[in-house]
Amino acid sequence: MTTASKKRTVKQTVAQREKVYGSFAEKAEIIQELKAVMQASPNWEELPAAHKEALEMIQSKIGRVLVGDFNHADNFHDIAGYAQLVEDTIDA
Repeated sequence: MTTASKKRTVKQTVAQREKVYGSFAEKAEIIQELKAVMQASPNWEELPAAHKEALEMIQSKIGRVLVGDFNHADNFHDIAGYAQLVEDTIDA
């Protein structure tokens, strides 16, 4: 596969995902605002890395819901998955 065909493939993937998840730039603005609120909270610095990462990934999925196809069930499935990972970490 040539570099040109790889670029086309990436562009096609981005275009397809934008249809489902919405504009990357618009979504990034919302997600960064949500993350800033979390990071300003009293407990943020005390949270383990797994908790922080799960919360940030959940915010990313929430951003997709707010900008893209809000009925795309995979976003909510992913949110549940990240919450489950933290729950499993707490229970371990």
